[in-house]
Amino acid sequence: MTLPESETAALLDRATKGDQQAWNALVDRYSGLVWSVARSYRLGSADAADVHQATWLRLVEHLGNIREPERLGAWLATTARREALAVLRRASRDLPVADLLTLEPRDAPRQDLDDDLLRHERDRGLWEAFGQLPGACQNVLRLLLLDPPPSYAEVSAALDIPIGSIGPTRARCLDQLRRRLTD
Repeated sequence: MTLPESETAALLDRATKGDQQAWNALVDRYSGLVWSVARSYRLGSADAADVHQATWLRLVEHLGNIREPERLGAWLATTARREALAVLRRASRDLPVADLLTLEPRDAPRQDLDDDLLRHERDRGLWEAFGQLPGACQNVLRLLLLDPPPSYAEVSAALDIPIGSIGPTRARCLDQLRRRLTD
């Protein structure tokens, strides 16, 4: 769900004038969308954080130039997609120099081992099934599961697909996931 056009326009105008509360409201509303686009490119946590930060920096740089406030979500999704692709281009030139396990911290141990094991097993099964879905399905489902969900226009801009194909694609992807989970 997008903010009403007048509210988005007002927040953009106030943010342009330096209103921190307006900026925070914009970030709160669209942060999930930006993160989802970054993660849809299967970036690691650090790279996704870089894309997230760079996307918001681009908005700061272009804050006074946004002509269609109602399309801010689409603008952010497109910008995040471009930033993610730039990160991927740079990463293809870099060579890892350390073991990945030493680069990513492990989760802290939990108190209730049985609950944790059951949850882990359930989640592992879900993510295995999810990982077997085609990349387009994974991207659509990731975006549509955000809270609050982005508008179809924002999803269309983030994934570069027609608005009319989002609903049918989601239904097909959920059916595929359901079948993989029951097999």
